[in-house]
Amino acid sequence: MREPLIRRGVWLEVATLGWNVVGVAVLAVAALRAGSAAAAGFGLDSLVEIGASTVVIWELTGSPGARERRAMQLIGIAFLAVAVYITVLAAWSLLGDHRPGATTLGIVWTALTCVAMLALARGKALTGHALGNPVLEAESRVTVVDAALAAAVCLGLALNAGLGWWWADPLAGLVLVVYAVREARRALGSG
Repeated sequence: MREPLIRRGVWLEVATLGWNVVGVAVLAVAALRAGSAAAAGFGLDSLVEIGASTVVIWELTGSPGARERRAMQLIGIAFLAVAVYITVLAAWSLLGDHRPGATTLGIVWTALTCVAMLALARGKALTGHALGNPVLEAESRVTVVDAALAAAVCLGLALNAGLGWWWADPLAGLVLVVYAVREARRALGSG
């Protein structure tokens, strides 16, 4: 019974990896075309998610429990990286008075990413719970943060494009800093 769950967990992580690899390229194009710090920042978040998925695949394919502590530490560090980059990005945008252009590509991709990441996070949480694997459960929360960040960036990009509210995307991102720090503390404290 355990092996099919492990295969499902690995498949969910591989799907997340694939989505985020494509996302890095899509967001790089969107960010360059529009000068969007939010799209560029979300591309960096995709890199963090790629790292987290890689850590979980590494943990799932090793001996049970042997890699768990290190994997939880790496996931905690990934959460901290997300919090730091969102804070820096928001400060740079707000204090530097950076005004990005509109990016339809960024809006569409972040909306699709939100939906995809929520579905993947649910699958990871259920599979992690069934396996009794706190690493997969923690990474499901990383994926929820990714979905929430996608929604916030999408909203910010849409408000910028539709209403000219350039400051909306960095403010939306700051909401996620609290969640990311809380999850980092949880992951780092579980070792």
